[in-house]
Amino acid sequence: MRKSKERKKIDIIKAALRLFSRRGFYSTTIPEIAKSLGMSAGNFYNYFSSKESLAEEIIRHISESLGAKLRVINDSPISTKDKIRKIVNVYFQTAKEEPEMLDFFLRVYLSNREIYKERCEGITCITAFVTELMIFFDNGVQSGELRNQDFFSAFGLFMGYLGGMVFLNGEAILPEPLEHYEESIAENIYRALKNDELPQKT
Repeated sequence: MRKSKERKKIDIIKAALRLFSRRGFYSTTIPEIAKSLGMSAGNFYNYFSSKESLAEEIIRHISESLGAKLRVINDSPISTKDKIRKIVNVYFQTAKEEPEMLDFFLRVYLSNREIYKERCEGITCITAFVTELMIFFDNGVQSGELRNQDFFSAFGLFMGYLGGMVFLNGEAILPEPLEHYEESIAENIYRALKNDELPQKT
């Protein structure tokens, strides 16, 4: 029964993401979300108490989904530079295959913090994703490939590149497909984070 309820919650999250992406968070109503799934608005409340609680669950879902993908990369026996390439690829692939997820992250979670003021203090709701990036940075510093610096400075730089490119892509501003920029963005991130005292390979 519990697994069935969890599956239904995921269905609601995916339907809501599609509607929020098309119509906006504030313009989309609970009855519209319920109708898209062939359920009553009353039944919706068996899963989420409000649109705000749904929004909280959505951002946790996005964080856990991205975090799981980053965990695979963190566990890979490859260089930090190659991990950066893979992280960029995962983020851009997610933007291509599930654009509504990153659209919600950029346009709702980051841009409408009032929705989360009583629900997601600090990084509470994106802990899964942030933790994996912390592990990535820690491992990179331990290996000597990345310089030791404040986590949020490194995090802001990394996400600034990724979020900025995904935003430009979503606005149809980029002249080439997003994957065209993977290599150059990964190289820029690596150069900005790398340990300059690391001996250069000849």
